[in-house]
Amino acid sequence: MLDLSKFQATGNETCFHGRHLGAQIYAGLDGKNWSIKDYEARGGYQALRKILGKDGAAPSAEGAAPGMTPEQVIAEVKLSGLRGRGGAGFPTGLKWSFMPRMYPGPKYLVCNSDEGEPGTCKDRDILMFNPHIVIEGMAIAAYAMGIAVGYNYIHGEIFEVYERFEAALEEARAAGYLGNGIMGSGFNFQLHASHGFGAYICGEETALLESLEGKKGQPRFKPPFPASFGLYGRPTTINNTETFAAVPWIIRHGGQPYLEVGKPNNGGTKIYSVSGDVERPGNYEIPLGTPFPKLLELAGGVRKGRKLKAVIPGGSSAPILPASIMMECTMDYDSIAKAGSMLGSGAVIVMDDTRCMVNSLLRLSYFYMHESCGQCTPCREGTGWLFRMVERIAHGQGRKEDIDLLNSVADNIQGRTICALGDAAAMPVRAMIKHFRDEFVHLIEHKTRKVESQSVVTA
Repeated sequence: MLDLSKFQATGNETCFHGRHLGAQIYAGLDGKNWSIKDYEARGGYQALRKILGKDGAAPSAEGAAPGMTPEQVIAEVKLSGLRGRGGAGFPTGLKWSFMPRMYPGPKYLVCNSDEGEPGTCKDRDILMFNPHIVIEGMAIAAYAMGIAVGYNYIHGEIFEVYERFEAALEEARAAGYLGNGIMGSGFNFQLHASHGFGAYICGEETALLESLEGKKGQPRFKPPFPASFGLYGRPTTINNTETFAAVPWIIRHGGQPYLEVGKPNNGGTKIYSVSGDVERPGNYEIPLGTPFPKLLELAGGVRKGRKLKAVIPGGSSAPILPASIMMECTMDYDSIAKAGSMLGSGAVIVMDDTRCMVNSLLRLSYFYMHESCGQCTPCREGTGWLFRMVERIAHGQGRKEDIDLLNSVADNIQGRTICALGDAAAMPVRAMIKHFRDEFVHLIEHKTRKVESQSVVTA
């Protein structure tokens, strides 16, 4: 039988490099200390104990309140400035407050661990090497919103991560951190793991819910939103893996200290998956608001001392930014948005001056064509159009009108689909043409690339 152990990630390649700045989630990890005993030694489950009462026991006096009320937990998360780490950057505390507290039937909590964005590899490291921090974060969230059942939907192509999380769940149940009457209190919370099948579209929250229900993973129309009609038609709150992982620190230390780690409206640290043309690719946990040049420095600078050309700051769906703009940015939601892109999942794809932008767009457009679920006509047909036109240009068969046609097709996709995949396919096209139009024009007019050192990428 083929031994696959040698291909298994150890974390040394991604997060155990010792170059984080003020790490909170990755702090104290070495790849082997993922178990519950190790987590407790690092202060794990103290936050859960704090909200349930000093020792986790139910208050003895009649009508006595626990350590923190659900309202106090939500208020602390609001104060922290924690924003969704999956891509949208929506304020987490505000999202939690949308959950109807007096709803009479079942409610659900879902963790979106369907990490399929090209360039992103942070969530799998959290689940692999610090799974209990996610479990504790979800338990705290469930307490705050009065939820009794939760699910963690894990990307199907990282099955070893699913197995690790299942092992952590068993440990947490055995220790009394999950189940009925957690630590002797009146709080009940059951948490389950579910693995997907590797479809990028299932990272979209409503497609994830459909898949979790055992149906084809296709996005739903919104409204109704999951907060009112989610899993099995019940109120549901969905957050990213990293978002839940940030919660225990907030509860232990307070919302204000967490906010002060970052900057106003951008609290705490963020994990960035840096890839591409850098000397030291990997995951870097740094405070939000850190200047991009500092992050580039941590990653060893541009590979072989070459010149920085462009950066995709938030995963493949984020608009590309040329070096001149990116070097002036700080790594937070507002700064990147002001520059004309998105922080997204935090996947920072660095490109040096050997990169042909036409070839880069060819790869991106192929990905979105392949991953479109086909439910919406603008996305199903439009992504194919985009890829075929870029392919034509990349192979020296482009026409003058193709650039305007690309923009037109992208415009007819963007904002006209059920979910954001259409936008994700269109925005890179429009940004590439906006900032690097000359490379497309050169290839069309001269049938040769402006940057010749990269071979043609065929899909």
